[in-house]
Amino acid sequence: MILVAPFHGLAMADQPFEIVERKGIGHPDSMCDAMLETISQQLSRYYLKEFGAVLHHNIDKGLLSAGSVEKWFGGGRILKPMELIIGDRATVEVKGHKVPVADITEAAVRDWLNRHMRFIDPERHLICRSVLAPGSAELTDIFARRGQVHAANDSSAAVGYYPLSPTEQAVLALENYVNGSDFKSRHPETGEDVKVMGVRRGRHVDFTVAMPLMARLIASEQAYFERKRAILTDLQRFAATLPGFDDATVHLNTLDQAGRGLGGVYLSLLGTSAEDADSGQVGRGNRVNGLIPVGRPIGTEAVAGKNPVSHVGKIYNVLAHQAARRIYQSIPDLQEVYVFLVSQIGAPIDQPQMLAAQILPAAGQPFEPIRQSAQTILAEALAGVEPLCRELIEGKHPVC
Repeated sequence: MILVAPFHGLAMADQPFEIVERKGIGHPDSMCDAMLETISQQLSRYYLKEFGAVLHHNIDKGLLSAGSVEKWFGGGRILKPMELIIGDRATVEVKGHKVPVADITEAAVRDWLNRHMRFIDPERHLICRSVLAPGSAELTDIFARRGQVHAANDSSAAVGYYPLSPTEQAVLALENYVNGSDFKSRHPETGEDVKVMGVRRGRHVDFTVAMPLMARLIASEQAYFERKRAILTDLQRFAATLPGFDDATVHLNTLDQAGRGLGGVYLSLLGTSAEDADSGQVGRGNRVNGLIPVGRPIGTEAVAGKNPVSHVGKIYNVLAHQAARRIYQSIPDLQEVYVFLVSQIGAPIDQPQMLAAQILPAAGQPFEPIRQSAQTILAEALAGVEPLCRELIEGKHPVC
């Protein structure tokens, strides 16, 4: 049974305040999520190619342990590399065929770093340690049971919503702007470890941005603060173009303090604080829509690295956001849509224990036609779960 009920409350944009966070691609938590998700995708493709099916694995336990560096204005050196510890379970052998899990893992990590982190040399700056082991008999047996649709390997709850509020859109846009190619070409001294915190009060929004400058490109404390002023001017100009606010203010690297030398500036050698200051962990970063929306109902699963054909902690989180978007875009005069999914371990993934939606219509709209249309859309979304699983393997849906 598909449940659809009215949402009783204010739309997020109409609430008196809002808090939204995004961790950029070079944040240690985001790096950990993205690298382990890449491993899962590459391992899934290997299983498909060699055995015709995605086999049991979950690569969703990982720690990016910070290294150690020495920095100075104009340069620095690596004292200890970062270490990525990759845990949980994977199928390592099938009927005498050894699966090169460690090789696939290391190649996936190197590939991701080479594509996304300009200043990291995976061979020199990162130790990759895999502690993946075979799974339990009962969970592994899920993949041997007959039936085209896999059974859920966990009892899990997920929630998705649409549309994004102006604040959510702005936080996402600001981080994408700062880590975009045009911005990096104008400000090559900026690293990828960007964190944006958006705080809206009424129609005023403050953005606090943390982003390191590259030590080798900053010759002195004076040069640091000159570059910081230029970058802040650029960010403030961009923020002024974001719709939905009466005014917007940007703050950059607010821990800085002039006159304290290296102790008063945010410098980096590799573009990420994982080089020496901050470790990363799977599940501590953005949700599948790329945000950490403090005022919204959000799932607690670590989505990255989970099995794309059986782990509802991944499948349902992506599906919930997609279904909410379809409802909002298909039914006129809606303000917000929330979709909830709950699985029961062992049940087919296309048969959730609960599928429900809460919908906030525009004022004066009768709800019964909305309910009927939403139920149809939710049923159609659930029927498309198998194509969604294939798209997750192909990496078509970002999860962080």
